[in-house]
Amino acid sequence: MIYSPSDDSYLLEEEVRKRARGKKVLDVGTGSGIQARAAYSVGAREVLAVDIDSEVIEKLKGGEFEIKKSDLLSKVYGKFDLIVFNPPYLPLDSREDSESALATTGGERGDEIIVRFLREVGEHLERGGEILLVVSSLTPLARIRRVLKEEGFRERVVASKKMFMEVLEVWEIIPKGSK
Repeated sequence: MIYSPSDDSYLLEEEVRKRARGKKVLDVGTGSGIQARAAYSVGAREVLAVDIDSEVIEKLKGGEFEIKKSDLLSKVYGKFDLIVFNPPYLPLDSREDSESALATTGGERGDEIIVRFLREVGEHLERGGEILLVVSSLTPLARIRRVLKEEGFRERVVASKKMFMEVLEVWEIIPKGSK
């Protein structure tokens, strides 16, 4: 199932449009390709979009940016100025069907995919680069913040939107000592 853009996608897209011009951009878990397209449309120097879903790869092949099948960063090589990730960030809900859960569930607790991403992403970030990550107030954030600290990153909220049941945030993540 390809994740259709929603409030989290549009919130992140605004930040991507502000930051991608002239940069080498990596869109992790691209889904519909909204973030990769946004980066390309504002003049990113290069855009690579990755996703684990073969249906996504087939749909986006031959477009304006490079697309590659990858489980998070497993097939990504090189460094990027801007890395964008709108991850599945909700805790497991047994009432949700398994197909839609692939796009929304970040693990049993909801933070597992984000934690795995944060442990891998450092080697792909160019000096002076930044990461944009979507989180929810429904995502357990304590372990994510601990991993950020362990990996030498700091975060700040650059955009947020209050929804009916949650607050969505876009975090700018940069290595400590940057900017």
